[in-house]
Amino acid sequence: MMCVTAKRSAGAGLVLALALGFSMPAQAKVLAKVNGVEITDDDVKVAIDDIGAGLPQQIQGAEREAYVLDYLIDLKLVARAAEAKKMAESAEFTRRMTYQRDKALMEGLLGDVAKEATTDVELKKVYDEAAKGQKAEIEVSARHILVPTEDEAKAAQKRVKGGEDFAKVADEVSKDPGSKGGDLGWFTKDRMVPEFAEAAFKMDKGQISDPVKSQFGWHVIKLEDKREKAFPDFEAVKEQVSRYVVQKAQTEQIVKLREGAKIERTEAAPKVPAETPDSPPK
Repeated sequence: MMCVTAKRSAGAGLVLALALGFSMPAQAKVLAKVNGVEITDDDVKVAIDDIGAGLPQQIQGAEREAYVLDYLIDLKLVARAAEAKKMAESAEFTRRMTYQRDKALMEGLLGDVAKEATTDVELKKVYDEAAKGQKAEIEVSARHILVPTEDEAKAAQKRVKGGEDFAKVADEVSKDPGSKGGDLGWFTKDRMVPEFAEAAFKMDKGQISDPVKSQFGWHVIKLEDKREKAFPDFEAVKEQVSRYVVQKAQTEQIVKLREGAKIERTEAAPKVPAETPDSPPK
């Protein structure tokens, strides 16, 4: 009677657990067996993490998984053949396995550091600090006509000051193929060669310049508009902020570990430039 009661209690407990949403851990799906050794969908995921970046881009979805499964089948076969030749007992194999183990552990720890560092609160905090420290910067929108000689620049200037459409004249005579109608869009002063930038940023909206000489030739510039450069929205730079936060957190973790370790070099290390995290958004 006690055994029956215990069984009933266990059964009731299981029903209750399921009713409360309890579920057993999902079992990995077996996709293939090689001489009795199973290859699961979890194995495929690990392999994709390892070799996915080198796979042909046109292979996607189920075809991609099938490709990786074939790779794993070959991997098992070749690995067993290597074991038969006692290669797993060599000092070289031991060194490689030690390296791969350390690398996997490093990637795992730094991955955890990245996850902990990139909370929405932390990302927004870094963004707000960068936005607060951003100095006001002026940018302009302009068109230009680029020609080889001063005389050609004066002739183009005469046409546009005489009332001809600037974009039309630019399309006819400008030697800059990258700007349709001479349109350069919005830009800050540091993005242009000094002679061009000096002239453009002194102009008023709608003004047309005298010929300006630069290393590229002679320019006639029309200033379309001028404004204070807006700081990008958080969502527009979230990925950049995340990379900065991750690199900073991982670098700090490594520095902390180095400071707490006893590191002895048998030879003096060559001097190399120190790596710094990517800058926060500007």
